[in-house]
Amino acid sequence: MPQITREVVLRQAMELLAHDAEAHEFGAVVPAIAQTSLFTFENFAQMRDTFAGLQSRNVYSRTTNPTVTLFERKLAGLEACEDAIGFPSGMAAISGAVLAHVRPGDRVVCVRHVYPDAYRFFETFLRRLQVEVVYVDGADADAVDAALPGARLLYLESPTSWMMQAHDVGALAALARRHGALSLIDNSWATPLFQRPATLGVDLVIHSASKYIGGHSDTVAGVVAGRADLIGTIRRTVCPYVGAKLAPFEAWLLLRGLRTLPARMLAHEASALEIARRLQGHPRVTAVHHPAVGRSLPPGLLGTSGLFAFEVDAHVDIPAFCDALRLFRLGVSWGGHESLIVPALITRVQAAGPNSAVDFGVPERTVRLHIGLEGTTVLWEDLQSGLERASHEGGA
Repeated sequence: MPQITREVVLRQAMELLAHDAEAHEFGAVVPAIAQTSLFTFENFAQMRDTFAGLQSRNVYSRTTNPTVTLFERKLAGLEACEDAIGFPSGMAAISGAVLAHVRPGDRVVCVRHVYPDAYRFFETFLRRLQVEVVYVDGADADAVDAALPGARLLYLESPTSWMMQAHDVGALAALARRHGALSLIDNSWATPLFQRPATLGVDLVIHSASKYIGGHSDTVAGVVAGRADLIGTIRRTVCPYVGAKLAPFEAWLLLRGLRTLPARMLAHEASALEIARRLQGHPRVTAVHHPAVGRSLPPGLLGTSGLFAFEVDAHVDIPAFCDALRLFRLGVSWGGHESLIVPALITRVQAAGPNSAVDFGVPERTVRLHIGLEGTTVLWEDLQSGLERASHEGGA
């Protein structure tokens, strides 16, 4: 398969997202929202044939809805996939994709440092279903290869949460295929602009659409893209019965967010790269975890986003640093216009619960940043000032 360049992907995305052909009715430039719970039939025969599966038609918005379908088609197009299905949250997308394809007694191989709630789902819900989950270093292809025989799924996240470890996704997907395992990846960090896992051989691509897809921190949603048969399995076996449906209004907000995705991602990328490089030279910073700082991007990763982490030395009072910041706000999630900070001290406590030994391998002096759209200069000044003030309080 010929290598796809960053420029080609960005151009294709902008062409796909610039205009909505479905919006041209009444001269509108934005599609209407099909804010309805149900759809009626013209006659008995039409209803009978629809329920018998002889024709495809909207029936009830718990299963399909025109606004949701439009979003799903856009996302599938961006990910170079045959189909996609929307969910009411990123965790619903993760759990829906996994539950549709595992059975009691199956085994899942998962890379380390995944999203903490995905880890908790694996460790609680899947284990209750007698599904075994083992964790391996995604950068160690031999370890992944050794863990895969007999596995049903390979669950990937690249770059990984917190440590931002970027993997050779194509190589890992090839290993899964060789061992007869389905490969799934959380692609929320890179978005379809900077990584298209399906073109690298991954079977199912998952997004927390609350992040960069939505882009405005005003909706919670998820989506899974992949081959039509795999999405069809999720649509038949999970969504109708657990009620994990994406609402029309949220789908409309996501369509709005997609229109500005290329412009936003380029801004997030540039600002985060500049700040990460400056932090690398700061005397109080001991490590920067960013896929493009101090290392080269793996094959298939065409760019970077605004999320990365760094570690500070013992002279920095981390709570005081967080409280000293003016523009960076303490808050979960990421991908919106605003800049955010989360210290690993908080996440380790949440992740561990009663088991204080669980820390995902994230050093306790790690801080994660999401670089928003406020501007590189003012954000760097905020971080510099915060580190200076917190270092004095920490007894530098």
